[in-house]
Amino acid sequence: MDLGLAGRSVLITGGSGGLGGTMAQVFAAEGARVALTYHRNKDAASAVVETVEKGGGQALALPYDLGDEESIRSATDAVTSAWGGIDVLVVNASPARGPDEHRGPFETVPPEQWRAQLREEVEGAFHTVQAVLPGMKARGWGRIVLMSASIVNRGMRGEEAYVASKAALHGLNRTLATELVGHGILSNAVAPGPTVTANLLPKVPPEIRATLAGLSPAEIQSVLNERIPHLRFGLPEDVANVVAFLGSDANRHVTGSVVNVAGGH
Repeated sequence: MDLGLAGRSVLITGGSGGLGGTMAQVFAAEGARVALTYHRNKDAASAVVETVEKGGGQALALPYDLGDEESIRSATDAVTSAWGGIDVLVVNASPARGPDEHRGPFETVPPEQWRAQLREEVEGAFHTVQAVLPGMKARGWGRIVLMSASIVNRGMRGEEAYVASKAALHGLNRTLATELVGHGILSNAVAPGPTVTANLLPKVPPEIRATLAGLSPAEIQSVLNERIPHLRFGLPEDVANVVAFLGSDANRHVTGSVVNVAGGH
């Protein structure tokens, strides 16, 4: 299927990680120009750019801070300056979460941690979408994909702030879809389940993690699916392929949806 992405300009926030980097490569393989942002890991973002360019594509890596409106505006302006606008926006960045972050009972969650998660996740999405909309409206075409998580559907102990902030994106998505459909702009959310990335592995029980050293992502997926059968683990490309379709011209009638890419979980 031709997704009609050749020559389109794509901005993927949080593009230096395993999932964001895979999205960048999938979009680039379809002929899109890809800008990806990073917060701290410039080297990882540069490695994704190098991979895209080796494949004959065009890519940019840009600094971006969810909690800084000026940083968001600088990143979106840089893409517009380089390529004339942003056709596809994938809001993938989430607040950084440290190993010492509190995950105890809900009544003991520090208010500042709660506020930081919701502020950066929700306001970061707000400012980023707001920055790209004038250009999309002027061109009469645009695709927005907000990255959520499947645990919004079931909740998770100790993750109340994270789940609440991702759930807020569902409401934003539905409202954007209603408001923008007359402008040729479609908005959707994607909710991945457990996916084999570097961020997942520290959460795997130590007795299982020890068996994963040196394995490929597909081999890790197979081991985890066997050892933790109540979950179904996906690969980054499982998610990235869905995002690319929703962000493409091939998608002409899906908007306001939350697409679960979670192996039925």
